[in-house]
Amino acid sequence: MNAGLCLLLSVALLSAPALADNSDIVKAQLEQDANAAAARFFNQLMRDQNAPVLGNASGDVTLVKFTDYQCSYCKAAEPRIDKLLGEDRNVRVVVKEFPILGPMSVAAAKAALASKEQGKYHEFHKALMSHRGQLSEDVIFTAAAKVGLDVGKLKADMISPQVADQLIDNFNLARNLKISLTPAYIVNTTVLSGVSVKTSTAKIDFGQEVAAARNAKR
Repeated sequence: MNAGLCLLLSVALLSAPALADNSDIVKAQLEQDANAAAARFFNQLMRDQNAPVLGNASGDVTLVKFTDYQCSYCKAAEPRIDKLLGEDRNVRVVVKEFPILGPMSVAAAKAALASKEQGKYHEFHKALMSHRGQLSEDVIFTAAAKVGLDVGKLKADMISPQVADQLIDNFNLARNLKISLTPAYIVNTTVLSGVSVKTSTAKIDFGQEVAAARNAKR
């Protein structure tokens, strides 16, 4: 092995712990920046009158989720969110439809938003999140019919300017918050996934995070 290569290997080995430490510092800074961005865009996150809301619309703590109906990680977390809503009647969940996984994701998001016109968003959202496997138009509209939606009206409402505007607003908000993957979760102005040094999506304890947010307000 020549002297130059030995020197390079030595430098790499010596700097490895420093790089790891630096990575933690960078991640902590990203988390801080993300939380600051969430605070700046508080109204768009928490008070968007057009965004679907699950749970208690007047709840004292808000969980915002950016989600895609073809995202397996989103679906894996849903039982924990359902458990939270079942146990804590003072939580509101704001859903930001964020269809990034292809044309069927977009179609499902449009259908979900359009279902609000018939007062069936909660049921339809749950049906789509419960589906296992790839989505298709047949799957989407069969699920819509099963929850009692008028499919003809749903299809007409899917192409409304309001639905398109909502998706555009969601994508712009995600860009401002540096969110590029699903799922992304925010409790009040604390970003829980994507950049957090404390949690990953699979490890988030939603009940604990809501309790912490509630205590922080006291």
